Amino acid sequence: MSIWADLLRWLHVIGATMLFGTGAGIAFFMLMAQRTGRPEIVAHVAGTVVIADAIFTATAVVVQPISGALLAREMGWPLSQGWIVLSLLLYAVAGAFWLPVVWIQMRMRDLARQAAREQAPLPDAQKRLFRIWFVCGFPAFGAVLAILWLMATRPDIGF
Repeated sequence: MSIWADLLRWLHVIGATMLFGTGAGIAFFMLMAQRTGRPEIVAHVAGTVVIADAIFTATAVVVQPISGALLAREMGWPLSQGWIVLSLLLYAVAGAFWLPVVWIQMRMRDLARQAAREQAPLPDAQKRLFRIWFVCGFPAFGAVLAILWLMATRPDIGF
């Protein structure tokens, strides 16, 4: 394997690690903040989560398909291989759930900030958005886990 292939593989693994790690960390900290019921804590954590998603998740979302396509080409793997096709489909599923979550996180942050300024409890709208956010995390995170398995095992899947 060439140094270029090693570099591409490393970048791809770093990107996958960022997606998995940032997703798990964000989910944990948002859940813990929400459980406090304290608007100032939820506002602070949600604000940090929005920044983390912008820096880490968005970067990885861009790097993954580029590094993956270049790596596949370098390794001689056709993009039509079953495990690659399934990985791309799962990537689309994860993205379909992640994109609305980004907006939801910003809205939850804004509602919590407003409640904190007014020294009021978290509004029902924020709690409802959290439930939607939480539910959207399962298929997105499950898709990422499945992609990691496909990348690690590269099973022979025919379509």
